[in-house]
Amino acid sequence: MDLRLTEEQLALQETLRRFIAKDYDFERRRSLALSPLGYSAEAWAQYAELGLLGLPYPEEFGGLGGSGVDIMAVMELVGQGLLLEPYVSTVVLCGGLLRDAAAHAIKEALLPQIAAGKLQIALAAYEAAGRYELAHVASTAVRDANGWRLTGRKSVVLDAPSADYFLLSARSSGNRTDVEGISLYLVRRDAPGLTLQAYPTHSGGRAADLHLQDVYIDDDAVIGAPERALPVIERAVDQGIAALCAEAMGIVTALNAATLNYLKTRKQFGTVLGSFQALQHRMADMFIAAEQARSMAIIAAIQANSDDPATRRRALSGAKAYIGQAARFVGQQAVQLHGAMGVVDELNVSHYFKRLTMIDMTFGDADHHLARFSDALRIEPIGAAS
Repeated sequence: MDLRLTEEQLALQETLRRFIAKDYDFERRRSLALSPLGYSAEAWAQYAELGLLGLPYPEEFGGLGGSGVDIMAVMELVGQGLLLEPYVSTVVLCGGLLRDAAAHAIKEALLPQIAAGKLQIALAAYEAAGRYELAHVASTAVRDANGWRLTGRKSVVLDAPSADYFLLSARSSGNRTDVEGISLYLVRRDAPGLTLQAYPTHSGGRAADLHLQDVYIDDDAVIGAPERALPVIERAVDQGIAALCAEAMGIVTALNAATLNYLKTRKQFGTVLGSFQALQHRMADMFIAAEQARSMAIIAAIQANSDDPATRRRALSGAKAYIGQAARFVGQQAVQLHGAMGVVDELNVSHYFKRLTMIDMTFGDADHHLARFSDALRIEPIGAAS
């Protein structure tokens, strides 16, 4: 199998690389992180012009019909540039969920709007008591004569402050950890009874907790089959995990480049740091970790769209667990090799490390996915099916 990027994918990366160098340097990124919006509206419009916002959608809905590897190519540059825009939330997670599960009329109405940069959506699927378990849903959906009434609370909804809609999971039957009984609802930001408690994240993004009190939803706003939404939510989150793996890969690559440049130029006792053999060995270990992480990110990108939930879950958990461990190692080494400068806000190394830490915690940390991977092996060992 040829795992090299195509000419089109390389050209897309080069376009993004030029955009970052020209319009999204580190100082620009720092100022955006402190702004009320938390990202660049101009950059979001530019992504739409480049076709990035419609990349994974069919052409009939204003997209380009891109693959998981296409998303990987974009997310690698998102990581290298520390881009703040809500690409994963809107395009990969929610857009992908609508593409895979929504009725044709909803796809026709919303996907072209996302592709044009005119609409943003956030996924509200996690609750505080459930930690990383998507099946833990205590928020309730009660049927009435004309629709549904939603009540409950959703925690750490990424990019919620700028979202126009939310895709929100709620339970209409069963116990709070049952896999059945969960439905997915499209909720407008201005829906009566919905309130947001917004806050910044450690890596410069934005998130919010959602509070719902008798939020009314029409039947037309139910996404997918009622009470059977968990599999499509899990698939969307797996695709989001693959995107985050690619973003982490881009950050690790950037950290290695920054650290190598620092060791080649910084002198101590009149000698360039890079000439010390012990530091050369540490850089070699960092590059090995980066190449192994790249391999796992490629596996994640290829398997993210698999129709076999068990195979997909095992591949994505293995990649997330390994990349989480490798990213922590590279981040710690980069900070240490930069000395005291490695933790200051004025240097991009500290921001890369914070973003890697946030990626590890998003959709399940390394320990969570390592446990999920081992459980999958216990149920069905690799090669058992053959």
